[in-house]
Amino acid sequence: MLNPLDGSHRLLHAWKLALLRFAVTRDEADRLNVAALAAELDRLGGRRTADETFHFFRRTSSQLCAAISGQPQNAADILDRFCQQIEEPRLRLAFAAAVGITHSDPAPSRAPRPKRNRDLFRGLPARGSASL
Repeated sequence: MLNPLDGSHRLLHAWKLALLRFAVTRDEADRLNVAALAAELDRLGGRRTADETFHFFRRTSSQLCAAISGQPQNAADILDRFCQQIEEPRLRLAFAAAVGITHSDPAPSRAPRPKRNRDLFRGLPARGSASL
């Protein structure tokens, strides 16, 4: 039996991919696809009365699509904030490249390396002396 969360996770991933596609193409059909997926996600957000509809994804999609199109003055901030929230590194990097975010993820920390054990290879034959 399928877990209902699996479907919502797939739908959320499809929404992020649709945003990436719109960022690449800037095509109206792709923007409409983002809006349709956002409406579906909002519908899954919970059953409310007609006056209290959940519209986080529709509102967010509208802001992101406008920012991708370069409309608001704070477009770079909106896109940067969304990009930082993408958990999948490849998707985050692809989205950053598509919208022109030039800074990359922070470099991995340079924690001090553990000291090598000098006795690690003691007792092993030297390279040239091993027979096959």
